[in-house]
Amino acid sequence: MSVFLLQVVPAAADTLNTAATAAPLASTDVPVIDLLMRGGLIMIPLVALSLLSFYIILERYFTIRKAAGDPDSFMASIRALMVKGDLAGAKLLCAQTASPLARMVEKGLRRIGLPLKEIETSVENVGKIEIARLEKNISILGIIAGIAPMIGFVGTIIGVIKIFYSIAATKEFGIPQVADGLYVKLVTSATGLIVGIIAHVGYHWLSILVERMVFRMENSAIEFMDILQDN
Repeated sequence: MSVFLLQVVPAAADTLNTAATAAPLASTDVPVIDLLMRGGLIMIPLVALSLLSFYIILERYFTIRKAAGDPDSFMASIRALMVKGDLAGAKLLCAQTASPLARMVEKGLRRIGLPLKEIETSVENVGKIEIARLEKNISILGIIAGIAPMIGFVGTIIGVIKIFYSIAATKEFGIPQVADGLYVKLVTSATGLIVGIIAHVGYHWLSILVERMVFRMENSAIEFMDILQDN
């Protein structure tokens, strides 16, 4: 009898091990879409703000990159044309070059004959307009960076309200009463912070790109005025 039991126990253990190996563990992964849906209606403005942030960041980046061009090569060409006295050629080059710097120089070329101070003022005024165009909508990212976490905090408050309402309605305190409210609380808070961080980083990154662009434009404007004085 004891021999029989010794044979049965290992066999049963082998069967249990095989079953445990064959049966996959229950997956705890939750699809991102389903997780976001748990946040409720408060996720709608957060998703809208995130899409707006990505649009502004990408649109401004490509606009600034296109506007940057090659200022050194452009100014070298302008200098060469003006040294030869080819004012018409310099104006044509500016018209064919789609950049803020080209528009500034073109304005200065059209003012040749006036005192240098007036030409310089005209170039600076065009530069201010071009800078304002480059900074278009960047300030919106700063606004989004501020309000997105606040909207997420509103979701946190809604989640807490749902928890207490569920407890009051069921007169019980357990996982079923707390789960839905916690989902709303955590998902909206996390989403609001992520959107705010993205907008904050995008705002400062684009601001740095614009500052570099402004520095190049100022240097080129000074070079242009030097060319006028030399000629």
